[in-house]
Amino acid sequence: MYPVIRKSNTKNHMIQNRSGEMEYLTFPGLGEITCIRHLFSTRLGGVSEGIYSSMNLSFTRGDEEEKVYENFDRIARVLEVNREQFVLSHQTHTDNIRIVTREDAGCGLTKPPAYENIDGLVTKEKGLVLSTFYADCVPIYLADPVKEVIGLCHSGWKGTVKEISAKTVHIMQEEFGCDPADIHGAIAPSICQDCYEVSEDVIAEIRNTFEGACETLFYKKQNGRYQLNLWKACELTLLKAGLLPEHIEVTDICTCCNPDYLFSHRASMGKRGNLGAFLMLI
Repeated sequence: MYPVIRKSNTKNHMIQNRSGEMEYLTFPGLGEITCIRHLFSTRLGGVSEGIYSSMNLSFTRGDEEEKVYENFDRIARVLEVNREQFVLSHQTHTDNIRIVTREDAGCGLTKPPAYENIDGLVTKEKGLVLSTFYADCVPIYLADPVKEVIGLCHSGWKGTVKEISAKTVHIMQEEFGCDPADIHGAIAPSICQDCYEVSEDVIAEIRNTFEGACETLFYKKQNGRYQLNLWKACELTLLKAGLLPEHIEVTDICTCCNPDYLFSHRASMGKRGNLGAFLMLI
């Protein structure tokens, strides 16, 4: 397996997996839920070249379209699905969440999406692959093995202060009768606190959302800027939404610390492809 810099202060160690040339990551806890499949992609095992090397999953950053399709096909083979089963988000740092149905199958990959500005996806439909994309922001997986409902959301700092993960949980409750105590959550590879420097305006938003817990989320530096812990912020949001502590897995892998293994917007100064988070009911 590719050597990876791991963070020692987290609870869970993600599993590195290989399928041919492709390397991908999974969570041990989610892997024990028999009604789902999941993975988080790395840069390794695709066909893209240059700054997109090699498992780029973005059609909008300048890569060759046929290579991106081949990369998706390699993901599909691992998940044992085809292109028509993927449902792609349309991320714009909102807290908008779509309930995915059979009519959405293939949206964003084999047909144009019938929606815009969607950063979260929820479904009870088996065989649909919820798909969201990253290069430092936080992917959050949600799975209820009792009601057999799943959710996947993209949470950068804007999504985090809007509490998109809690809103995804609430939709799972309201629409499908999920009990948050049954839901398993996972916070996937993204930028760690050591790498994530932000300005005062971001911290002002964090203070508004996380009043009373701010001392655990950031610290101020001599240059007047702050180091922000999005992993902890997302974990607190899931706890507030009613998930049990023992049902929450937190990544130990930072995108920015591992720019040869994972795409990182900050590490590459924006010259990069996209990673993908994938979750499906079977």
